[in-house]
Amino acid sequence: MRAAGTLSVLLAVVLLATPLTAAEPRPLKVDDIFSLKSVGDPRLSPDGQWVAYTVLTLDAKEDAANTDVYMAPFAGGAAVQLTASPKPETRPRFSPDGRYLAFLSGRDGKKTQVWLLDRRGGEAVKLTDYKADVSELAWSPDGKRLALIVGDVDPDDQDDEKAAGEKPGAAKTPKPIVIHRLQFLRDGEGFLRDLHEHLYVFDVAAKKGEQITSGPYDDTEPAWSPDGRSLAFTSNRTPEPDANDNSDVFVVEAKAGQKPRAVTTAPTTDRDPAWSPDGKSIAYLEGGDPKDFWYASNHVSVVPAAGGTPRPLTAALDRNVESPRFSPDGKLVYFLLEEGGNQHLARVPAAGGAVERVVGGERAIRAYDLAPGGQIAVLESTPQRPYEVSAVDGGSLRRVSTVNDEFLKGIRLGEVRRFQATSADGTKIDAFLTLPPDAPQGKRLPTILRIHGGPTAQYDTSFNTEWQMLAAHGYAVVGANPRGSTGYGQAFCRAIWADWGN
Repeated sequence: MRAAGTLSVLLAVVLLATPLTAAEPRPLKVDDIFSLKSVGDPRLSPDGQWVAYTVLTLDAKEDAANTDVYMAPFAGGAAVQLTASPKPETRPRFSPDGRYLAFLSGRDGKKTQVWLLDRRGGEAVKLTDYKADVSELAWSPDGKRLALIVGDVDPDDQDDEKAAGEKPGAAKTPKPIVIHRLQFLRDGEGFLRDLHEHLYVFDVAAKKGEQITSGPYDDTEPAWSPDGRSLAFTSNRTPEPDANDNSDVFVVEAKAGQKPRAVTTAPTTDRDPAWSPDGKSIAYLEGGDPKDFWYASNHVSVVPAAGGTPRPLTAALDRNVESPRFSPDGKLVYFLLEEGGNQHLARVPAAGGAVERVVGGERAIRAYDLAPGGQIAVLESTPQRPYEVSAVDGGSLRRVSTVNDEFLKGIRLGEVRRFQATSADGTKIDAFLTLPPDAPQGKRLPTILRIHGGPTAQYDTSFNTEWQMLAAHGYAVVGANPRGSTGYGQAFCRAIWADWGN
C-alpha cells in the first residue's frame, strides 16, 4: 500500500511538471466569422500621441453588428475601449485641443446624434437632438463649433410618434410610398423620396445649431477653412441630380442665409475637398470624362479657394486615387493610390511634380490620418492579416492595433500567391491563388474562380475572409483582375465598354 501511494504521488508530480502544449493552429471554421473583427477609421489626436479607431464585431445570437470606439498610444501600448453600448458608435473625431472626442451614435433613440466624450473621464454626453440622423461631423479650427450633415425630417416618423399615443391595439394602415424622383430605388437605402441631407453648424457650448444649406440636393463632406469662416462641401446641384454624377465642390460662409459658391464647375464627379493650411487652395478629387462613365480614372487636383482654373496633380498617373490631404506645412498633398492589386499611400508636391510612394509593398491601405506634428497613421492589411492600424515610421510600418492577433494565433491560414495569366490577346492579367492550409503538393484541387463585381473594382492584397474560408474547406480559390478592373489604367478598365463578359 505504501509503495502504491508513493507511486501515485510521483506520477502526480510528473504530470504537474510536464508543460501543457498549446493547441495546434487549425483551419478556419464557418463560425469563426463571428470572432474576426473589423478595424476602421483611424484618427490621430492633435498632439500625435493617440490614435482613435473603430472596431466592428458580429453577434450571432442577436443577429446584429456593433461598432465601438477604441484608442491606442501612437508609440505603442495597450488599447483602451472608450464606448461599450449595444448600439454602434462611429466617426470618432478629436477636438482641436485634444480634450474631447466626438462620435456618432443612435444609442439613445432611433436617430443617430453627436455624442461628446471628455477624455479626462466620465460618461459620453449627448450633444445634438435632431429629429433626423446626423451622418457626418467636423470640428471647427477653434473647437467651438461642429459642421454637421443632417437629414431632412421624415414626416412618416412624426406620424409614427402620433400613432404611438393612440389607443393600444388600433389597426395601422401602411402608408403608400410616393416617389417623385427619377431614381426611385438604391441599394442599401431602399426607396428614394424627397428627403435630402444638408449642412449645419452647431455651437458646442450653446448646444444650438443653424442650417446652412437647403434645397433638393444632398450636401456631403464638410471641411472647415483654416480661419473657421467658411466651409467647403460636395454637392450635385444640377437641375436634375438623379440624371448624372456631376458633383462639384462648393464654399459657403459658416452662417445661415449665405449662398454657396461653386469652386469647381466641370461636368465631372468632383468630391472630397481639403483646404491648404494657408486657406488659399482646396485639393479635391476630380473625376474623369463623363463619357467614360464608370471607367474614367479620377485624379487629385488643386483649385484656388476664391475660384479659378483647377490644376491637376496626378492625371499622368492614370490610376484612381482617394482621400487627398495637405501636409501640415502645405508643401505636399497626400492621397491613396490604387495600383495593380495594391493600395498605397502616396504624395505629390502641391506645386506639381513627381509622385512619391510613402508606403508601398504588397499591402492595401484603406484609410490614413495626419497629425499637425507630421505623424501618420494608416489602416493597412496584407493577405495574411485583416486591417489593423499602423504608424508610419520613416519608410517602415509599426503596428499600433492588434485587434485580431490573439484569435489568429490559433488559426492556420491558407497561402496566398500572386501570379499572372496571359489572355487570348497577350495581355497579362493579375490574379491571386489561395491554397488550402494543408494542400498536398502536386495534387489536383477543386478550384473556385471568383469574379469581382463592380465591374470597375480590383481584388487586392488585403485579407480576404471569403477566400480563406473556402480554402479552409479544401478549395483552391482564384481571384483575378480581368479587363474592367481598376488599378491598371483607364484603357485596361474601359476595354469592356458595352462588352461585359467577353
